[in-house]
Amino acid sequence: MRQSVSSCTNRAADSHSIAKSRKKREMLMTSLGRNALRRKHREDGFSLLEVMMVLAISIVVSAVSVISLIPMLRQGRVSSAYNTTLSALRQARDNAIAQRTSYSVTLASSSSSSTITVTPTLSTFQGAQNTTVYNLPSDMKFNAQTGLPATGPDSYGSGITAIDFGYTANGGTGGQTTIYFCPDGSAQDAEGGAGNCSGSLDGGVVYIARPGEILSSRAITLWGATGRIRGWRLYSNGSGGYQWLRQ
Repeated sequence: MRQSVSSCTNRAADSHSIAKSRKKREMLMTSLGRNALRRKHREDGFSLLEVMMVLAISIVVSAVSVISLIPMLRQGRVSSAYNTTLSALRQARDNAIAQRTSYSVTLASSSSSSTITVTPTLSTFQGAQNTTVYNLPSDMKFNAQTGLPATGPDSYGSGITAIDFGYTANGGTGGQTTIYFCPDGSAQDAEGGAGNCSGSLDGGVVYIARPGEILSSRAITLWGATGRIRGWRLYSNGSGGYQWLRQ
């Protein structure tokens, strides 16, 4: 009887061991099958659907990036136009002082471009700067937007004329587009002869803007007696109008 019970117990243990072994073999085969499928998938590459999804995501991300950059690029062109004009005026004045001669600055604007031409006005001499023409970005102009304050920055003009130099002590009322920097740093008109620096002290203002965008407006003023150059930016005054503030 005892021998029979022991035999049954051994057979049950063997059966359990065989079942466990079979289960392990099944798990191993399943794992091998999955690995084979993964290797096959890697060898086959990506499906067309996967590639299209990646491309679609890339296009969306690129579009969002470009859209977010547009305002920065537009603002950058406003700053570029303002800085180009300011630098050209200051360079002409510095050259006149350093080289003990006179330099003219002529600002011009058309439907296609706005330019600043800087040139020595007397006989050519060694070390004189060659005539240089500066161009504003294509979407920026010397432009007085409708709605500017009626009194210009530094009280020059009425905010109507884009290039408005020629305010002199002897009655000049603006509207001039060329100024002359002299060896003493002052700015004068051509009253005594272009570049002879025997005319009247010449002050004024030039406006820069992207047409149709009043808050892109910048202004640069020139005080004839010393050749002082100032930069200005237009801001909302909070009550429906605008005001000029120093840059």
